Amino acid sequence: MDGGMSGAVWIERVQGLLPDAVFGRPAGAEAIARCEQALGVGLDEDLRALLAEADGIEDEYGGGLVWPVERIRVDNQRFRASAEFARLYMSFDDLLFFADAGNGDQFAFVLRHGRTDVFAWDHENDSRRWVAPDLVKYLTWWLDGTISL
Repeated sequence: MDGGMSGAVWIERVQGLLPDAVFGRPAGAEAIARCEQALGVGLDEDLRALLAEADGIEDEYGGGLVWPVERIRVDNQRFRASAEFARLYMSFDDLLFFADAGNGDQFAFVLRHGRTDVFAWDHENDSRRWVAPDLVKYLTWWLDGTISL
């Protein structure tokens, strides 16, 4: 199952990798549209489909495997608007944060030419490292330990 997943496939896929995952209620189309409008970018097609099925996914410890749409909006706006972050870090304008590693590091899509790549942002040294070609591989590799931070 690569890319373009829809229906209950997202929940089934994650439950297959992490049976104790906690899923939010589906995000409405209006909430997703408000997020996209507020950020001035369209969400990744797979992320949009996942949010429509489950508005956020947490691991058994409350870790944000995929944030709810409102957190995606708020955190991305805060990162882009913060004067303190502008002094400390490179611009976040080309990133769309959607998940965290539980240690301060975060996962983001790169906002370039329709790419679906997922990068890990290290909050200590501001590095941005490619970790997966798309949302499906991010979830699979993060949950099976292929991705380590």
